[in-house]
Amino acid sequence: MTQLSVVVPVFNERDNVVPLINEIAAALRGRIDFEIVYVDDHSTDDTLSVLGAAKATNPELRVIHHLAQSGQSTAIRNGVKAARGHWVATLDGDGQNDPADIPKLLAMRDESPARIKLFAGWRVERKDSGSKRLASKWANAIRSRLLHDETPDTGCGIKLFEREAFLDLPYFDHMHRYLPALMQRAGWQVRSVPVNHRARGTGVSKYNNLNRALVGIADLRGVGWLIRRSKRTETREI
Repeated sequence: MTQLSVVVPVFNERDNVVPLINEIAAALRGRIDFEIVYVDDHSTDDTLSVLGAAKATNPELRVIHHLAQSGQSTAIRNGVKAARGHWVATLDGDGQNDPADIPKLLAMRDESPARIKLFAGWRVERKDSGSKRLASKWANAIRSRLLHDETPDTGCGIKLFEREAFLDLPYFDHMHRYLPALMQRAGWQVRSVPVNHRARGTGVSKYNNLNRALVGIADLRGVGWLIRRSKRTETREI
């Protein structure tokens, strides 16, 4: 029985696919029953064919292909929907997240209360450009002030969460950046865990600071509205 699904969204990451799959397998084989679910967001390079070839030597690997480019949040959600594990770990497909941190997140889960449904990676020492680190610092400060999510690094790609709790969250584009606030809105607790962060080995980033800022303004207002309008009622069956 699959206990853990590792979901990896990718777009034009052909050179990062095989090394990352090998690292995931090395981190988890012999520790837990797992699968790797790659979601190709309609890549324009040969990422999909590289993934197809990798299935021959990686029995844990499954590949989901978007017939139209739909963005990272949609790729993550479709990967989680396809996942067979009760718990899901996510990684960015560029290799900057370290799969060796997944066992650390699992160990933290095992020693934590059941109400903690999300373990969020926290890149204490980021290996990004100065401009990206500065933009992220400001974005995290503004988000924290407005949403009170008590999470220092919501943009970190490596996370561990309960599949059922995730699928119960409201879905919208870019939602993956607001998982701590959304989980808290649903009544769950969140824990941040320091993780390793690595420089991108190959390929180019698909984001720029201006686009993130413009989208982030609308997203913050929307998530704030969701939080203000939420209503939770605990129930029991008699």
